Amino acid sequence: MAQAWRCSGLRWSAGGPVLVWDGGRRSALTWGKRVAFGVAEGGVRTCVGARGHACPTGAAVSARSTGARCEECARLDRAHSVAADTIADDPRPYHVYLAWFGPGMVKVGITAEERGSARLLEQGAVCFSWLGAGPLMAARRTEELLRAALRVPDRIPYAAKRAVRAVLPEAAADRAVEVAELHARAVALPAWPESLVREPLRVVDHVEVFGLAGLPVAVGEVGELVAGGVVSGELVAAAGPDLHLATGGGVVVLDTRLMSGWELVPAGSAELTVPVREFKEEAGVQDGLF
Repeated sequence: MAQAWRCSGLRWSAGGPVLVWDGGRRSALTWGKRVAFGVAEGGVRTCVGARGHACPTGAAVSARSTGARCEECARLDRAHSVAADTIADDPRPYHVYLAWFGPGMVKVGITAEERGSARLLEQGAVCFSWLGAGPLMAARRTEELLRAALRVPDRIPYAAKRAVRAVLPEAAADRAVEVAELHARAVALPAWPESLVREPLRVVDHVEVFGLAGLPVAVGEVGELVAGGVVSGELVAAAGPDLHLATGGGVVVLDTRLMSGWELVPAGSAELTVPVREFKEEAGVQDGLF
């Protein structure tokens, strides 16, 4: 029987995207590499636990869940989380940023200063600029100020991000326009917290890092993994948790968060046999195993 592996998720390193497996093994991903794995026959997707602890009941979870946690573990995971706004006393300095994912899609967010740009890579931000730096609560108040005054959201759905990756403006200067405009409006706002230091506009572009230049339009996305199913394709790009894989039927997007909780084995074929949701509209229209 083939050895089974469990995926801990996709991480971004200085060298690019890396799949991390339970036990510490890491698989570096490079453009042109074949990504191929199967889901163990008869397997069931189980909860990945919370905050480094295994799920006490080993509960089964939905194959379509990107969190791969049961209700209790999801609650525990968010009980001490900056993202869930359940921490108010973190002493670390935080950055406020503006991130751009495509035309009309700019969001405001915060991330611990010590993490650098990792959070932006994890979200699939095509380009971004820091806006300010300071204590957590000052950063959070600034985030809320921008949402209210400039109507900048703090979330962009992944479906919207995926829809435009193949039709982004070719020039980095064009991709930076909306971030620059919002940065200027943001730093001019009154009522900034005194403890938050404004930072100058410096747009960082991730098109080359993600491999998005010349990216073919995707025909669909993996909807879920299933027992006995196979994922196989050549890696042509990656952004955030998504892998864009060239298959016999065109480019298909795999959200690697769907891999967690399954027992994965070496692929027995080169076919893509898991359910794929076809994109009904043309992309860009808004309204170790291997």
